[in-house]
Amino acid sequence: MIEIFTDGASSGNPGPGGYGVILRSGSHYKELSEGFRKTTNNRMELMAVIKGLEALNKPNQNVVITSDSKYVIDAIEKRWVHGWVQKGFNGKKNKDLWLRYLDVAKLHNIKFNWIRGHNGHPENERCDQLAVAACKNGDLKIDSVFEAEVAKNSLL
Repeated sequence: MIEIFTDGASSGNPGPGGYGVILRSGSHYKELSEGFRKTTNNRMELMAVIKGLEALNKPNQNVVITSDSKYVIDAIEKRWVHGWVQKGFNGKKNKDLWLRYLDVAKLHNIKFNWIRGHNGHPENERCDQLAVAACKNGDLKIDSVFEAEVAKNSLL
């Protein structure tokens, strides 16, 4: 079994953002993080889950993902995302990331575990530290899909 712990953060919403991920299986342990110059907290929460799953080397893994994001977990466990797909994501945000999640998720057997954030859970606290540090990093990536959508909407 592989455990993935995730968290996302943004300073402003939108604003600079980042994600943090811990992957753990037996004695194997890996941390991932990355920051973006303009994004949202929900995008970073979802990106953390995606990046954790994309880091797995083999398909058909049994994975438990622990997250404090009701946005991500409810959309998946309550199957809202499948309704959004059927409706072409009409009026829904983060289509690009949800489609990316669905592509990588079908490769594995995934269970979700929701925890309350900022409540002393060691791995969640570490993921939060990684996410916050990533969004304060001077070398922030461009969330090109998000920034294009913001630019398009500001022209309307």
